[in-house]
Amino acid sequence: MRDPERILIVRLSHLGDVVHALGVFHALHAAFPRARIAWAVQTEFAELVAGLPGLERTLLFERHGGLAAWAHLWRELRDFAPDLSVDAQGNAKSGAVSRLSRAPRRVASARADWQEPWAAWTANEHAPARGPDELHALPRMQLLVRQLVPAAELPLRTDPALTPGELAAGEAALRERLPSADESALLLHLSSPGDARSWPGARWRELVETCVARGRGVLVLSGPAEAELGRELERLCPPGPLVAHWIGQRGLRALASVFAAAARRELALVVCDSGPLHLAVAVGMRVVALEGPQDARRTGPWPSDGRHRVARAVRAPTCAPCLARRCTHPDGPVCMQRLTAGEVLARLERA
Repeated sequence: MRDPERILIVRLSHLGDVVHALGVFHALHAAFPRARIAWAVQTEFAELVAGLPGLERTLLFERHGGLAAWAHLWRELRDFAPDLSVDAQGNAKSGAVSRLSRAPRRVASARADWQEPWAAWTANEHAPARGPDELHALPRMQLLVRQLVPAAELPLRTDPALTPGELAAGEAALRERLPSADESALLLHLSSPGDARSWPGARWRELVETCVARGRGVLVLSGPAEAELGRELERLCPPGPLVAHWIGQRGLRALASVFAAAARRELALVVCDSGPLHLAVAVGMRVVALEGPQDARRTGPWPSDGRHRVARAVRAPTCAPCLARRCTHPDGPVCMQRLTAGEVLARLERA
């Protein structure tokens, strides 16, 4: 079979899944260095992939753009005209993008691994299905890569290929914001209020106060979605010798650069099941993942090589994990509410 000349990767969302799909890009770029590669992605995640060396184009999809967004993407697909489309998402939306690309060869995961299996017809070639014990998304990406590049090296490389300039900027940003030079300093990335996977603000405050009482420095990060919680926590836990706040941090590659700098110092990150968790793992940072409704075997840090820890409430309800985005428990998301700061720090200290 002739090597592809124009490759389209389709992974529109979400952040953690886009991070996992970086392995598909790196493997294809290594196997076909002369190929032109484009990535169809939602606008809010485009910055992360746009900086990849060897990626020629990002084809943007505006999630709330309606028919106009689809028309724009269709024109971009027609202009790029791929001869190979790789659907690394596996749902109706990504399948539609792959089909609209009109690529003669359209490869996707096995039908059983699709979120909406009825849409799998949009691909004309499928990778083998995951085994019953391979629940995580990354084995699915590995099988997809092996379908395309049988000799590809595993495990897949999933970092965003940060440049020396980005790495230097991450070092400077971390050095400027760390409240203490103590090697035990801890990074916290706040969670979005209203999400069933989020840790309550009172628990984040408890963790900051417990760290300070133990003489441990804390840098509290919040993105735009968590900025309000970040400001409230700053009011309750004011900046000081052991506490610093970075409210409303922007830029996915900038965040990855800070995580990479923290990884080089062997600092740890406490984070809920979210995109920043997977971004931190991708650049080598050690994490403590706060899990409630999610199953770490499916969405937790990967690989589970002993460097990372998963924290669950000792008194978690029997319904957890449930994988639901909206909690139906009569008392709310108690699987997260019952997880205490002491339990989190105990998991960290065992790492």
